[in-house]
Amino acid sequence: MPLSRTCARYTLAAALAIFATPATVAIADAISVHHTQGAVHGFLVLRSQAGATLGYGEFTQLAEGDRVTAHLVYRFRDGSLDDETTVFTQRGTFQLVSDHHVQRGPFFPKPSDITVEANGQVTLRTAGKDGKPEVQASHIDLPSDVSNGMVGTLLANIAANSPGFKLSLVVPYGKGRLIGLAGASAGQASFTVAGATRKAAVFRIKLQVGGVAGMLAPAVGKQPPDVLMWILEGEAPIAVREIGQLSEDGPVISVELAGATFPKFAAPAPAKSK
Repeated sequence: MPLSRTCARYTLAAALAIFATPATVAIADAISVHHTQGAVHGFLVLRSQAGATLGYGEFTQLAEGDRVTAHLVYRFRDGSLDDETTVFTQRGTFQLVSDHHVQRGPFFPKPSDITVEANGQVTLRTAGKDGKPEVQASHIDLPSDVSNGMVGTLLANIAANSPGFKLSLVVPYGKGRLIGLAGASAGQASFTVAGATRKAAVFRIKLQVGGVAGMLAPAVGKQPPDVLMWILEGEAPIAVREIGQLSEDGPVISVELAGATFPKFAAPAPAKSK
């Protein structure tokens, strides 16, 4: 089953939402549909770097014609919740329709509730000082490659020998902020299922803020680590592992396909400044 439609998803970029300075994000083409999405139901395990089980995830996906609805939920042992519902179309290319992503509980020091719609409407819901909910709405001109809630799906449609790819992502900073994602092949890695060894293509994804914010991030120690996505290729490719942060200043964790065994991991290093 595919992993977070996130690597992100807010998973990929929350730690970059730290500067209010407007950013310039390179616009790329939407990802072509090579593997049509259908009905899926699967389970995930969330682990710390030490290998401790932090919680579990459940993923369901339904397709009606060329319209797909995906729901991913992580439930943590400490009671925290990460819940995301993404709707997208697959008419030649993958196109986002809407994405609603909620994070709350002890694992997330900064709770988040953000909705991104294809027309550029971005809505953030937060708790006000009086405890009453506050709603902030804004508009962002979204490129065709916006990938909220869809990164796992998009990577399963990119060849491992691809010279690289670029995507964009809206993160819940201020009234919503558009940042860039730049990915490239990072070789292969092995894992086992029921004692059988399989090899996955590994993609390394770097986060690109752009503008003054992008130049300042490494200088103030706020540049987050890269994200690693493992894709089992074939006629029906699937994402089997994601290593990265789920939220701003959160720990790097591993989200893994339940029932599979993976090697221990070290946190990916931050992208080097050029």
